[in-house]
Amino acid sequence: PIAQFPNSPLLVAFAGWGLAAVAGHTAHDVGRAIFTLGFAVWALEEVVGGVNWFRRLVGAGALVWIVASLAGEL
Repeated sequence: PIAQFPNSPLLVAFAGWGLAAVAGHTAHDVGRAIFTLGFAVWALEEVVGGVNWFRRLVGAGALVWIVASLAGEL
């Protein structure tokens, strides 16, 4: 397949991203947390159960990006 519908953790991450984009203050922070958590779950699922080496590599890269961005905020 050329494209497929995103799975549920990725949809949750997109919803959090959208919330963070339109909201301010506490809702913005909640949206960012939802995005990070949803994206991390999606990335971990890809690393563990990706259908091919490319999807596993993309998942691993996403996990590295998440850890690096969270470490940069400390």
